[in-house]
Amino acid sequence: MSIKYCNQCGHQVKYQQPEGDDKLRAVCQNCFYVQYENPLIVTGCIIEHEGRILLGKRTIEPRKNCWNVPAGFLENGESSLDGAIREVKEEVLAEVKNIKLFGVYSIVQRSQVHIYYRAQLDSADFGAGAETSDSKLFLPDDIPWDNLAFPVNITALKHYVKEMQTGEFTIHEQEILIDYDMLRQFDR
Repeated sequence: MSIKYCNQCGHQVKYQQPEGDDKLRAVCQNCFYVQYENPLIVTGCIIEHEGRILLGKRTIEPRKNCWNVPAGFLENGESSLDGAIREVKEEVLAEVKNIKLFGVYSIVQRSQVHIYYRAQLDSADFGAGAETSDSKLFLPDDIPWDNLAFPVNITALKHYVKEMQTGEFTIHEQEILIDYDMLRQFDR
């Protein structure tokens, strides 16, 4: 419960259950406007090139210096596909082709939905963007599993690597449960 002030009139809100609703909502005590808090959407792309997977090394927190599938928060006014393409350009300076939906991963404890696509590099050109110190193509056996940024990366990449072996890809939908002991390990 993080909303403190009304985004319509600026007065203080109070969390209460509006009539006909089943959840606590931020309700303005002046104009009675109800503000809803909704999950954040993260979109990204697992990129393959000649049997290798492209990852970027983060220069920002959280998980600075860890490897990551190019991904980030969806911006207002863009589709999840457009957001994934933008993140690829921003983080690993790459152009992609043959883009297809790969998976939808819900992290209820963080109020996030991650939408991952799969694609191929359009050319062998890639690099490190503003939020990335390095980018590299990894053979599946060489992926730095112990140094991946987020649990959802691990889950999606494991699905991808397994299906890479057969060439038959499916669309995944899964809830990722956060193990807080594991997160403490990730936060070191």
